[in-house]
Amino acid sequence: MVNEKEIRIIFDERFAELFLMNEKEKAKIIVKTLNKIYPKAPVPLKSKNIFTLLISVLLSAQCTDVNVNNVTKDIYPKYYKPEHFVKLGRKKIEKLIKKIGIFRIKAKSIYLMSKQVLEKHKGKVPRTFEELEKLPGVGHKTASVVMSQGFGYPAFAVDTHIHRLAQRWGLTNGKNVIQTEKDLKRIFPKKTWSKLHLQIIFYGREYCKARDCYGLSCKICTTCYPNRKKPVITKKA
Repeated sequence: MVNEKEIRIIFDERFAELFLMNEKEKAKIIVKTLNKIYPKAPVPLKSKNIFTLLISVLLSAQCTDVNVNNVTKDIYPKYYKPEHFVKLGRKKIEKLIKKIGIFRIKAKSIYLMSKQVLEKHKGKVPRTFEELEKLPGVGHKTASVVMSQGFGYPAFAVDTHIHRLAQRWGLTNGKNVIQTEKDLKRIFPKKTWSKLHLQIIFYGREYCKARDCYGLSCKICTTCYPNRKKPVITKKA
């Protein structure tokens, strides 16, 4: 005879299985829709090499890709190696990037990061998360973008757009970006991570904006949640 505890375990297992099935169905819808809208997902930040990609990603914090590209197009033809930025020094780097938000903090990070790459890595950008995240100004998101777009390693960097959309699509509880990254990596196949990272960002900027949709009007939200009536309140990254 099955007791109450065993019934609860069976119910919980079946509920979990149903939940996972729903996640997989949503994942298929998301991938299909994004691949149709963005069959190709070009890297939005312009760079000359992996080192300048690292700088561009660092500069993109609290700044648009367009603004970063407008500034770096006048920098990278002349300065594109760590030794170039070490020689420039912080004050001259500040002048070069002054049109970008919090430029003094970023200039300091670029200078110290360049110095460390030159002295500890023989001028080469390290190829592991561990070593990248030891560089001044480089956090996990920046390291993930460089590993993915620079070295071709599967990674799922989570920015504010991805964190918001993952919550609207019911793929994470939005506790923090670390949890969101774990959930997305669990749901989507590893081979899709790098492309999805860019596709979701593009979609978030164009169709499921922070002050628009609210989980109620874009194609993916309405397809995944056709009966949703109330706006989704998301937690910030």
